[in-house]
Amino acid sequence: MPRILVIDDEQVLRSTVVTILTRAGFTVEEASDGQAGLTMFHKNPPDIVLTDIFMPNRDGIEIIKELKHSSPRTKIIAMTGGGHLRMMEMASAAKVLGADHVLDKPFESESLLAAINTVGCPSTPKNQHSS
Repeated sequence: MPRILVIDDEQVLRSTVVTILTRAGFTVEEASDGQAGLTMFHKNPPDIVLTDIFMPNRDGIEIIKELKHSSPRTKIIAMTGGGHLRMMEMASAAKVLGADHVLDKPFESESLLAAINTVGCPSTPKNQHSS
């Protein structure tokens, strides 16, 4: 099962994403800002990184650029608060710089799991069934 690193400065969103992914059977680590996320990444690289775009201490665009340079095989999902023109431009920049998928906040758990599946990783273990 793929390991996932979630990087987001919004504690409630980060905790919700971690809970959804953990319940789906993934091993998940979390970081509260860009610099902490990069430090965690370089200590033990995950298979997938979910990163917010707007954060303190290194934004998501910087994270995408660094990870695509140092670990081009790592799958990256960028998360952004959709709607505003600037955020839409940043989401486009994330794709151009190497994000494999962009999720617009707010998103449903199904969209999150579909994004994980889209980047090439199954969203649920074969031995886990919904009840």
